[in-house]
Amino acid sequence: MPNRIKEEIARLKKERGAVILAHSYQPGIIQDIADFVGDSLELSRIAARESAELVVFCGVKFMAETAKLLSPESVVVLAAPDSDCSLAACMTGADLRMMKKKHPGASAVTYVNSTVDLKAETWACCTSANSVEVVNAAPSDEVIFGPDRNLGTWVATQTKKILHIWPGGCHAHSGADIRDLREKRAEWPDAEILVHPESPSVFLWEADEVLGTGGMIRHVEKSSSERFIIGTEEGMIYRLETLFPSRQFVAAGKIVCEDMGFTTPELVLKALESRDDGIEIPSELAEKAASAVRRMTEIG
Repeated sequence: MPNRIKEEIARLKKERGAVILAHSYQPGIIQDIADFVGDSLELSRIAARESAELVVFCGVKFMAETAKLLSPESVVVLAAPDSDCSLAACMTGADLRMMKKKHPGASAVTYVNSTVDLKAETWACCTSANSVEVVNAAPSDEVIFGPDRNLGTWVATQTKKILHIWPGGCHAHSGADIRDLREKRAEWPDAEILVHPESPSVFLWEADEVLGTGGMIRHVEKSSSERFIIGTEEGMIYRLETLFPSRQFVAAGKIVCEDMGFTTPELVLKALESRDDGIEIPSELAEKAASAVRRMTEIG
């Protein structure tokens, strides 16, 4: 990254009272310039805590929307405006209303990787890190879970609740090839295998631990292992290598979200220069969606 861009980002950030948030799947160069790097739950809590005048979010659209819900007084700008999420596109608020009619009395738990109109129809959102805790806290024995079927299927094995799961999925995780994981395991037989619950069930069966990105960091910190095979978006490898330079990490396979890779330092600078209102949430959805997201931050 040219020094000119780095210096201008630092100047504008100070001038505008801005904070830069980056998801752990972002390119390494973006993680390096962020004030905070983390998973969806961590960044949601940081957005609420910081109350910055300007939040520049380096991730995908639903993440910036979540930050806006928790920090409505801040201007929240998505650094790469075209970054969307195939998983979030899988299920709408209308879809959830249809499921509620099929399963009256069931509480709705929605993965945070979702649109605002879906969040507004749900009892609580969750992340991969606290999905089991949120489902267990739901005020009914039956839970509608969406939009990710892989995460929902895994949660169903961890709870006594009855889950009605929407058949959506993350194209990056769902498209992973188990042969790649087995090849890496043959090369590194001493490595621990850490897999994200958005992955297909066959990946979870072969994992030593099924964890969200924050959970992976905490596990590596406590583990005595020196090598790890990581089954999630490849940006996580950079995050782990930065935090644990004495350990070795390799991706379990080609798990790449193109939208996560759209962010560049130039786009971060453009977002800091922007004077528009950033992310806007329709007023008729904002409070209901914010309530579901706040519940997520309070559980687990």
